[in-house]
Amino acid sequence: MSKVKSLGDLRKIKENIKSRMDLREKSEDIENIIQVKVAMATCGIASGAKEVMEYFIAELHKRRINAVVTQTGCMGYCYAEPTIELSMPGELPVVYGNVNFKKADEIMEKHIIRGEMTDGIIPVNYLTVD
Repeated sequence: MSKVKSLGDLRKIKENIKSRMDLREKSEDIENIIQVKVAMATCGIASGAKEVMEYFIAELHKRRINAVVTQTGCMGYCYAEPTIELSMPGELPVVYGNVNFKKADEIMEKHIIRGEMTDGIIPVNYLTVD
């Protein structure tokens, strides 16, 4: 652990711990919370997934939307990176491809806030067997 040299360093540590605690608390009732999973494999990161993830974290927090943003490995859609999987409570997950800032904002406004799906959904190409 690095040394705390300023009040700013202390605030960063506090925010980091607070965000981990929030994630832990939210994970107990994850089925009733909006979930945004960002594919952060090498191809996703190279295509801008880190910035997309930071956008969702900041924007959901700013709008006071109860959600959890996590990273995941490769979803198998390298041709459509950056990709996100959006799970709304009580609905099946939806995967969006080619998510840049404009698309992320559109997903935020239409799907997350108004409940309307938008263009860019990657169709399901397999189902699990029960």
